[in-house]
Amino acid sequence: MIVHRSSPVACIRTGRYGHKRFDNEEPVAKCPRISESSGDAGLLGTSPGSPVSGTPLSATSAHQGPARIGQFLLLPLVDRVGVHSAWDIDNGEELVCKVFDMGQYQEKIRAYSMLLKHRNIAQIRDIVLGEHMAYVFQERDYGDMHTFVKRCKHVPEHQAAKLFYQAASAVAHCHQAGIVLGDLKLRKFVFSDEKRTHVKLEGLEDCRILPGEDDSVTDTHGCPAYVSPEILSGGGSYSGKQADAWSLGVMLYTMLVGRYPFHDSDPVALFSKIRRGTYCLPEGLSLRARCLLRSLLRREPAERLSATDILIHPWFHASIQDADGPEQEVGLTEQMVPQVEVEVDEQLFC
Repeated sequence: MIVHRSSPVACIRTGRYGHKRFDNEEPVAKCPRISESSGDAGLLGTSPGSPVSGTPLSATSAHQGPARIGQFLLLPLVDRVGVHSAWDIDNGEELVCKVFDMGQYQEKIRAYSMLLKHRNIAQIRDIVLGEHMAYVFQERDYGDMHTFVKRCKHVPEHQAAKLFYQAASAVAHCHQAGIVLGDLKLRKFVFSDEKRTHVKLEGLEDCRILPGEDDSVTDTHGCPAYVSPEILSGGGSYSGKQADAWSLGVMLYTMLVGRYPFHDSDPVALFSKIRRGTYCLPEGLSLRARCLLRSLLRREPAERLSATDILIHPWFHASIQDADGPEQEVGLTEQMVPQVEVEVDEQLFC
């Protein structure tokens, strides 16, 4: 992306966040090439609601290093496609920035205007409009849950309960507002604090906004490991909310066990396993955790718990209550367990 020097104009305020317009974007000296992350390359397909089908950045812009947009200095994040680390030169604040084509950005952020503020959903802080691109700024984060689970191998139940409750709460809030999230996975949730206790949904760019009460959708994009059986059946429309519930079940299983409930290096074999819906629950999980997993990872969509129902499941109360005892105070090094059964394959961990 070639950017040019320009002078800013006054900020135009609309709604809960502001729009600043810059006629052009200003370049900064190039840095050494940063390799692009493969990210979620194994998608079932793309749709207009998916970030990978839009044009967050040109093919070359990810390699050009930092760029200056108004008072912000942007540097692409190697592990998050279309996302930049942003530094406000005026006050030193660090943010994250998502870059969209001007013709798409309003549709990409439309869901934010439909939602009341929620503590577990990232909010838009500012928007800067360039000549060809729109720059959407949000609060910085401290890594995503995908990376966290990979490092920890698995998450103890009392800790997983606190994190998963927040994730399910964000999904339930969206569903109540008529928004289906679709491509749900651990990578979609990030930590807003250094201690990694507070989780938030990092974006709504690839969600589906329902026109009414009917939550039927037809999109078939998503990370293979998280996709629900009905999407693979090729039967046309399916319940978007119930598909989200399945993905939440995959998230919870992966947090507690340290691997996906369905995994195979061959996509055909992987999809066959998902269609059958059979998986193993290892020893050591509590009865309530097993109950919640079985209530989400069900082949029949209508039999799954809704996101709202998840929040009242007794596993949360029991796990948090059990954690009050001194025997539950376990350090991070003690949480690390050897990986003896399944070797983590980068291609399987989306």
